[in-house]
Amino acid sequence: MKDEKNTKRKVVPFIFNHPNPSSLPNLVVSLSESKERIEQLKEFVQEVMVRGVDYGLVAGFSKPTLLKPGAEKLCDVFGFSKAVAVVNRIEHWETGIFAYEVKMTLTRKENGVIEAEGLGSCNSKEAAFHGQDPFTIVNTVLKMAKKRALIDAVLSATRASGLFTQDIEDFPKRAVNKSSDDKVSKRQLQTIFQIVSEVKIHHETAKEMMRSTYHVNHSTQLTKKQASDFIQELLLLKQAFEEVKDIDMSK
Repeated sequence: MKDEKNTKRKVVPFIFNHPNPSSLPNLVVSLSESKERIEQLKEFVQEVMVRGVDYGLVAGFSKPTLLKPGAEKLCDVFGFSKAVAVVNRIEHWETGIFAYEVKMTLTRKENGVIEAEGLGSCNSKEAAFHGQDPFTIVNTVLKMAKKRALIDAVLSATRASGLFTQDIEDFPKRAVNKSSDDKVSKRQLQTIFQIVSEVKIHHETAKEMMRSTYHVNHSTQLTKKQASDFIQELLLLKQAFEEVKDIDMSK
């Protein structure tokens, strides 16, 4: 009984401290200051950044895509310095397969504080490189990974994701019409032909894409849903070609 009594005396009661509302974290930036920053960013985009150079617009999508020159301008105006590191690489010289994953770190020049980090990857099997000698595009693949990492970091550091997106994959898919099983419309066919012409895809290549994915031999055999999906694929391909073109011009 004595031991039991001593054991009970050694019991330490739990003390529950109710959180004090005053101890909760406060907003570092006021709502008015936050709104002002957003408005300043919008004003900079409208007055300084150039459509078709700093950002791109694709018909049918709500947000433009931030391009490398625009990301560079935002780095300058926000006072960021850049540091890049290849965090993962695959270089199969025997098979011609190359892939890179890059991390971009943005640091404030005024105090050296890291503002954001972005990741970007690219590989030689992407649609933009089809038909090209993989051994001649190694540097291009690496540069594209760097560019994607830069844009990812800039969108995060500047809080500009509400204005821009990085890849067309981020755009919301168009709603599927209830008549999606109906045959492709004339307007969809015109859109397909226009994009194929702009990207300069060989007609046989476009046909092979339709055969392998939708099991049809001609665009007129597509359904509305299939045509809509195919247009999305072509837009992605167009964006990839434009990225390659931008990188080649910056060399």
